[in-house]
Formats: sequence, C-alpha cells, structure tokens
Amino acid sequence: MTSTTDRVRAAVANAQADLNTFAADAASMDRIVTVAGALAKILRSGGRILAVGNGGSLCDAMHFCEELTGRFRNDRRPLSAMACTDPGHLSCTANDFGYEQVFSRWVEAHGRKGDALVVLSTSGSSRNVLRAVESGGMIGMTRVALLGKGGGVLTGLCEHQWIVPGATSDRIQEIHMLILHVLVEAIEMELGL
Repeated sequence: MTSTTDRVRAAVANAQADLNTFAADAASMDRIVTVAGALAKILRSGGRILAVGNGGSLCDAMHFCEELTGRFRNDRRPLSAMACTDPGHLSCTANDFGYEQVFSRWVEAHGRKGDALVVLSTSGSSRNVLRAVESGGMIGMTRVALLGKGGGVLTGLCEHQWIVPGATSDRIQEIHMLILHVLVEAIEMELGL
C-alpha cells in the first residue's frame, strides 16, 4: 500500500516531469514570445482580449484576465481583457440555446475584428469552446488555444496553440497557468510597462 507521503512525492515528481518536457520544447518557448507580441499589438491598437474555458479552465481564463486588468507584479495601467464568467449570460444562454453556445454567443456579442480570443481546454474537445473558436474566426479575431491530451478537435483551428504534456487535467492546467503568467509578463515587456 502506498503512503500519503509517497503519493505526494509522486505527484510533485510527475508535475516536474511534465514541466521539464514543456520547458525543453523550444517551439513552445518561442510561441510565448510570438503570442505576447501579437497580444501586445492588439492591446496597443485599442483591441481587447477575451478568454473562455470550462470549470478550472474558466477560472484560469478569469485569472489571466484579472492579471491584465488589475496588476501582475507592479502597478501599471489596466489592459483590456475579460473572461466569460457572467452567471446570468451562462445560465440564460445554456437554458435558451444549449450549453454548446454559451461561449460563441458571448464572443459574438463582445468580440470585434482585431481582438484576441484565448481558449483553454484540457481535452481540446469541448464543443462550446470549439464553437467560440469558430465564432472568433468569423469575426476576424486572433485565436490562441491552450490545449492538452493531444489537442482534440481544436488542434490546428487557432492561429496559435500549445498542446501541453500531462495525463490529467490538473497537470495540464498547471502548465496552462504557467503559460498565462509568462504571457502577462511578456506582454508588459512588449508594451514597455
């Protein structure tokens, strides 16, 4: 029988292994710089960043946006970003149109050509996230996907994507959050903040 201590050590070792795999991928590191530059350009031109995800991924999307509108490490001007977290919108749309449309209708309401859409999906196969990506594409938004488990149906549908290592949603979300934090830092650098 495995002790709690053994399980904890194994969990941390597993997280470290996934992080090492991600950090060793030069293309993923370069993509952070590229995406930060693209998002900074959008913000500089008066555009905004919209973000969506389900469950923990929605919480990560919300966290990313509050780091932009509030502060990250230092005081600076707020940057335009919002996540689809309004319970009124989510429950109304799910009730009237179905859960598959909760994000796409929100993107259609708030997204504009030249804005960015950041989507998070540990499976890469969430139908409501897929529909948001499709709506963002029709509008002319720059789309960024943070995915896991091989990328799922969202693979290749966005202008920028990461498919991160990790066998479970929690390990995938940990790397997604790292990407989001480093993106905020790099966006601030690109904007001279």
